[in-house]
Amino acid sequence: MRIAFYAPLKPPDHPVPSGDRRVAQLFLSALRVAGHDVFIASRFRSYDRQGDQHRQARVAAIGERLASRLARRWRVAPETAPELWFTYHLYHKAPDWLGPRVADALGIPYLLAEASDAPKQAASGWSSGRLAAEKAIRRADAVIGLNPADRECVLPLLRDASRWVAFKPFLDAEPFAHRACVRGEPPRLITVAMMRHGDKLASYRILGDALSRLLDQPWSLEVIGDGPARRAVEEALYPLNKRLNWAGVLGDMEIAKRLASADLYVWPALNEAFGMALLEAQASGVPVVAGGGGGVGEVVEPGVTGLLVPPGDAPAFAEAVRSLIADPRRRAAFGEAARQRVRDEHGVTSAARHLNAVIDTVRGAASRD
Repeated sequence: MRIAFYAPLKPPDHPVPSGDRRVAQLFLSALRVAGHDVFIASRFRSYDRQGDQHRQARVAAIGERLASRLARRWRVAPETAPELWFTYHLYHKAPDWLGPRVADALGIPYLLAEASDAPKQAASGWSSGRLAAEKAIRRADAVIGLNPADRECVLPLLRDASRWVAFKPFLDAEPFAHRACVRGEPPRLITVAMMRHGDKLASYRILGDALSRLLDQPWSLEVIGDGPARRAVEEALYPLNKRLNWAGVLGDMEIAKRLASADLYVWPALNEAFGMALLEAQASGVPVVAGGGGGVGEVVEPGVTGLLVPPGDAPAFAEAVRSLIADPRRRAAFGEAARQRVRDEHGVTSAARHLNAVIDTVRGAASRD
């Protein structure tokens, strides 16, 4: 099946790494593993960081023109036209101005993944973006939900409840398949996160607070990532001093190698949707200590693959880390369970099968309409 893929927040080949870009790439990969002919329909970004209504109006106008142009092109050359439109990650700051219009013009199914609605934004600077996101969700033939927290607001917008499809976060587990920890050394903690203001910086601050309570224990911490909040992150982790190894931004294969030599992944995950890095760590057989908010519970099974603590609770985070530093056998059991669980339940092959089932359903429904 020929599928047009679109990510309004950030295209999957954007030069700046992020979890969002990574998940977009994984959806592309899973669709191809499932046997589909997938192409990036557009790299047009609708993202508005500031809530500037004038800018949103300009972006909407550009989006409408682009949608009309795409529909005209494919009507003239139907052999190149998509049979389904797939939009990844739609919300009030990054609505989809293309997909619903093209899908209507061509009469093809419109599929969303990781869409969310924020009713409280109806009177904010993002009101037009929120309205556009709402309309797109209402138009969707199905919404693939990676984060169960999105379900409550999305479900009332769908034509029927069956259009919400719960979907486990996934990855290609092969690059993360082998651990090679050096025994006899202090436990090696690791975290992988961009250094941005907002929730990322807040998570780093919680991490610094928590680990500063454990200076009586033997451990080291490797921090992979960089970004505009680097100086503030350095200040947050300053009490950890010589325990730290700043790795900066690394490529995917190098990150996999660093994970393979780690003993414990630590990340407070404040307001995290689910956290791809948490999955990558577990795929490497590395147990996790994380904040238990958002969709983190979808990827970390507490007491089996790691430990979850209340979001923002630095003392509880510290105690969870302390318990695993002191118990290498439990760490090892968690790590093996994590590796197996990712391969069994969160692999790209199982995601491909699930995607095909969703696509078959929406195609069947469209043929009956």
